[in-house]
Formats: sequence, structure tokens, C-alpha cells
Amino acid sequence: MNQDLQRYNCQIALPGFGEEAQQLLQEARVLVVGVGGLGCPAAQYLASTGIGTLGIADFDQVSVSNLHRQVLYTPADEGENKAEVACSRLQAQNPGIKLVPHVIKITSDNVMDVISNYDIVLDGTDNFETRYLLNDACVLAGKPLVYGAIYQFEGQVAVWNVSNAKGLNSPNYRDLFPEVDATQIPNCTEGGVVPTLAGIIGCMQANEVIKYITKTGELLAGKVLIFDAQSMQSRIIKIGPVTKTHIRRLKTTITIPTINADELKKRILLDDTIELIDVRTIQEREAYDIGGTHIPLDEIEEYLAYFTSPNTKVLYCSSGKRSDEAVKLILKMLPEADVFSLEGGLEEYKVG
Repeated sequence: MNQDLQRYNCQIALPGFGEEAQQLLQEARVLVVGVGGLGCPAAQYLASTGIGTLGIADFDQVSVSNLHRQVLYTPADEGENKAEVACSRLQAQNPGIKLVPHVIKITSDNVMDVISNYDIVLDGTDNFETRYLLNDACVLAGKPLVYGAIYQFEGQVAVWNVSNAKGLNSPNYRDLFPEVDATQIPNCTEGGVVPTLAGIIGCMQANEVIKYITKTGELLAGKVLIFDAQSMQSRIIKIGPVTKTHIRRLKTTITIPTINADELKKRILLDDTIELIDVRTIQEREAYDIGGTHIPLDEIEEYLAYFTSPNTKVLYCSSGKRSDEAVKLILKMLPEADVFSLEGGLEEYKVG
């Protein structure tokens, strides 16, 4: 314990913290889902604080475009799995904790099993489908979920689904956003984000996890903190003391057919029946494109008849996220449509 006391002396010395709170941290099991812009700083500080078991879930690979805000990775990690790289770095940072990599995509089939081994979940994801899935799974499993989101210069932090003394739960994500049309909301890849904001919000998320485990401070439960990196101002919006949304089951995760850049290039050379569909904005297309028909994401529903033809259609955007949403929308309306999303988008296509 002497070595532990030396390592964690500064936090143990905090008023109202002490060795008891440090013991709670060492016994805690925390799951970070998504080690991108938010998950990297959050996981770093959770590891350095002495969380006993830290699970890291991410199926994605490191790309050069990640490096400006995902601070656990280096250029040498390009193409490597994020969960494995993150666990390796964090274990080197703190050999005294247990790191558990989950190299899987979180879906409705596995989410309950994955979160069952943890006390609290930190959401570092960057897509609405997984965000809603984690929210619903945590509600069903009775586990708190620490939420974070960033876009351009603004970030949000909240803690969902915290039980009170009366056995009632605080609001969850669906109390704030019952449903979101992901096709209408740009992500960080397309809209941009200042990298320091990812660090600020990720650290705030880690702070909420530490407060929850050590039972110190006032949690962001029943409210959302909104932070503006340009003005350095923040405000807290109160949602209410308890949830009003009743979640009874998980929505089934839709498997999106994808094709990688190398495979697409080979198919284009061998098969003249493949059609490319650019779902970006006209401004993005004018700057650079790889050909094909231009159907912006927000106009996909108006062109559904186009996707009933027998030719294979590959939809693309900058990162693959908007084309994923477009394919998901098409398959919802036309389950038999022969459509694919370009994995990694034009970022991977240019590199390949």
C-alpha cells in the first residue's frame, strides 16, 4: 500500500477523500466505449486515478485523421485497433490496474453481456445509434451512463440513469432527445471540432465517473452541462429529477453492408455495373470527388426509386458515417436494395 499511497498521495490528501475513496476507485470497474476524441483523455485520467478495472471497447482502427484529437495514438499506430493500442498505453502508464480490451462493435446482440461486468459506463461514441443503444442497455441493466458530445466549439456532459434513495432513476438520454434524425446532424469529421474541446469534455466525463465512484461532489444527474470553448463559458440546463421515459427492450442493431477502398477499386476495374453515389454536400463535391451520381444525404428519400435498379450501388462521403446513415435509411425502406457504404469514406480511398 506504501507505493499506492505515494502514487495517489495528491488525491488521497483531498478534503473528504482519503484512503477510503482511493479504495473505492481500486475496487471499481469502469467501461469506456469508444476511445476517440472523448474516450482517449477520459481513459487516461481514469487510469492515472487508479480505477481497478478499466474496460476499453472499440472495433475501429487508428487513422491519421484521428491524431489531432485522439491523444493516445501516434502515426506508428495507423491501422492498429484502437482498443488494443489504448490498453497497451494505459497499462504502461499505470501497471497497477487491470485493462480489458473489447475489440468488438457494440450491438444489440452483445451490449448487455459487455456492460454486465462493469459498475458504470462512459460513452465516448460518435454515432447516434450506439449512443441510444448504450443508453437503453444501461437503463435495462440499472447502470449509470456518463454522456459526452462535442461539435465544433461546443461540448455537452451529463450523467444518465442514476438511482436515488427512493429507488427512482434520474433522466436518461431519451428524456433529452427522444429521437434524433442522424441524417440531419453533421459529425466532427465533416463539421470540424477544436481538439482541445475533446480533452476538456473527456476530462469532465472522467471527473463525473470519479465523483460517482467516490460519492463526492454533486453529479450532473438530471441536468446537462453545456460548454463553449470560444467564450470559455458554461451553463447547466436542468431536465428534471427523475426519468419520464420507459425503456422495455433494445432496438435491433442494423448491420450496414460496407466495402473497403481496395475492394471497391478492384470492383470498379472488373465490373461496370457498380454505381457510385456521393452523399456529401455540393460544396464538398466541388472540392473533390471520385465520380458517380450526386445525391445529398438529406435528399436520399426523394430518390428511393433510383435504388430499386439491379446495379450495385456504393455510397460514399468523407468518413463513411453519412454514407452509413444513407444505406441504413435505404435498407429500412427497401430491404432488398443492393447498396453498400464505402468504409472509411474518401479518407481511406485517398490513402489506399
